[in-house]
Amino acid sequence: MTDLPYLPATEALRMFRSRELSPVELMTALVERAEAVEPQVNALSERMFEEALLQAKQAERAYRDGSPRPLEGIPVAAKDEQPIAGRVASDGSLAHAGEVAEVTHPVVERIVAAGGIVHARTTTPEFCCAAFTHSKLWGVTRNPWNLGYSPGGSSGGAGAALASGTTVLATGSDIGGSIRLPAANTGTVGYKPPYGRVPAMPPFNLDHYCHDGPMARTVADCALLQNVIAGPHPHDVVSLRPAVTIPDRLGDVTGMRVAYAPNLGDWEIEPEIAANTLAVAEALRDAGAVVEEVEVGLRRADVMRAAFIHFGAIFGPMVGRIAAEHGDLLTPYALDFAAHARTTYERGGGFLAGLELEAAIYRPIGDLLDRHDALICPTTGAPGLRAGEDYVDTRLTVNGVELDHYMEYSLTTVFNIASRCPVLNVPSGFASDGVPTGVQIVGRGYDDEAVFRVGAAVERVRPWTHRPESL
Repeated sequence: MTDLPYLPATEALRMFRSRELSPVELMTALVERAEAVEPQVNALSERMFEEALLQAKQAERAYRDGSPRPLEGIPVAAKDEQPIAGRVASDGSLAHAGEVAEVTHPVVERIVAAGGIVHARTTTPEFCCAAFTHSKLWGVTRNPWNLGYSPGGSSGGAGAALASGTTVLATGSDIGGSIRLPAANTGTVGYKPPYGRVPAMPPFNLDHYCHDGPMARTVADCALLQNVIAGPHPHDVVSLRPAVTIPDRLGDVTGMRVAYAPNLGDWEIEPEIAANTLAVAEALRDAGAVVEEVEVGLRRADVMRAAFIHFGAIFGPMVGRIAAEHGDLLTPYALDFAAHARTTYERGGGFLAGLELEAAIYRPIGDLLDRHDALICPTTGAPGLRAGEDYVDTRLTVNGVELDHYMEYSLTTVFNIASRCPVLNVPSGFASDGVPTGVQIVGRGYDDEAVFRVGAAVERVRPWTHRPESL
């Protein structure tokens, strides 16, 4: 029972039903694990352990009475950005410390309605505007695989909690890679659903870059949570109907056509990440897929410009408005984000010019996906970012090249631009510093099942380690 903190949700549900395991036993194991590792990792912004243990006892009764719900008794850590009525809604900022939410995010509503137990909330960078996780409010969140590194961001606390064994499932959100980056950096599975598949909250539900989605340690667990949170919601006009369900049995990939892109264009890729991505491509060939190496031909400068024009229209002004009133309370990276977004928007020709650039960026992706069932590529060009570093005055060097902006190390934002494409990150291996690496599996617009099918095949052929030995 010492491995209980790393028990997959699908296996826990089976053991609950057979009475081999009690929800109280599982929750107790997670609480004990959190007490042991949280001083080092710092992934949880709020702990609700007493209430969670009481809910676990209620779940125990539900199994005894024969009336369990789909997630009955499963601990789920909610990203702090997703509000819960009656609880603090700080957005990771001292400027909002003490503010209390009046509504609950639809994702959290659905988890609770399905019997999941929200036992903790997870850390984020301030306003979720960075690809690392630290803030003045919560301090530095560290990567369980190497404490000198960040778990990524902005769903960094979620990835770190999964990797350190303090939750079974977790929620995330993704506006430029915020689910996939921490999943890659922590050796976990993260899913950016296609736009509208999972309901969100205004005004950012209307932003096509924005997605809420599941994070887990296995592909099946990620699908389990996705099936709970997906589907139309009366308060989200863009939420899609009908709900789409990922099948329990996904089948194999024999005959599937998979495009393997070692790079999306001119991104800098560290050799060990390139090698790990190639190993995933070869594993899919071994599993029966028809894998073809392709060139996508995008320019990272175009992607960065399009993204920051977009951020300059919506996300940046929100941060900028708070900075104008409480600038002395904000982190350097939040202030820099707002300024960079504003400048890029103004110099880039405004929102229309950004949309025209986004259309050009999608064109080669659309052509590839017209000929292939899925596309695989690295999630990042480097294995991780240093814990506690703002990357405002410090430049990031990848593959010997100093980048203009640290986010150029990421290959994720392309698929926030191509927002209707589902994208699943699965682990691809480890870097020499012990930090995990990831690969993105990209599907045609709204073809959720295909990416899970490919991800499950990778997991079968190249099973990954879940537990960091250092903790």
